[in-house]
Amino acid sequence: MLVRMFTSQLSKRFARGATVALACAMAACSSSSSKPPAASAPASTPAMWGDMKPVVSVKELMRDMIDPASDYIFDSVKIITTKNGTVESVPKTDEDWAKLRIGATTIAEGVYLLKVPRPFTPAGDENNSTGPEATELSPAQIKAKLEKDPVLWNAKIEALRNVALEVLEIVKKKNTGELWEASYNLDQACESCHLQYWYPGDPALLQKVDRQLEELYGKSPSAAKTHKP
Repeated sequence: MLVRMFTSQLSKRFARGATVALACAMAACSSSSSKPPAASAPASTPAMWGDMKPVVSVKELMRDMIDPASDYIFDSVKIITTKNGTVESVPKTDEDWAKLRIGATTIAEGVYLLKVPRPFTPAGDENNSTGPEATELSPAQIKAKLEKDPVLWNAKIEALRNVALEVLEIVKKKNTGELWEASYNLDQACESCHLQYWYPGDPALLQKVDRQLEELYGKSPSAAKTHKP
């Protein structure tokens, strides 16, 4: 009797399960017949934003973004001479430190925009590269130097970014004493790049600046390649 009751209940459960499965199958068929099948997911998802497209030239990017940001750092510490003597100016308020943070963040992020291929100057601007008093490289000369040694270009960018990261750490600690050295390091990083890609200057000076940066960061901006300025 118990076996018969168990068998009967099992049969009913099986019947109900079969009915539900049949209903689901019919619903699925009906749904697939009334709607187009969903497209299969692509094998790989493309980059969300696509390639970066420059808006301005290197010269304009430096003038309108990197240079103004660097002034926040250069101006954060200075010696002011008056008729009453000299006064040391350092960040004191939260607003002072905020300006410094803005400058360092802008440089740290903005300098990587120099990795995006772009013209070196606005159209028609040849720098001060013609005539007997020429002191600057032409856009074509700068481009030729970059293409000959792209590692060096990227190393100069990293050197400048390292200083910005250094300043961000100083801001966190609000250590005014370290700002003097950071300001000097920033000047060295900027000058090292300018002597290479803007105004050739004195090769001996370039080598001196590169050696100083190597002492600071353990790797010369001239990077892994042997470089002759």
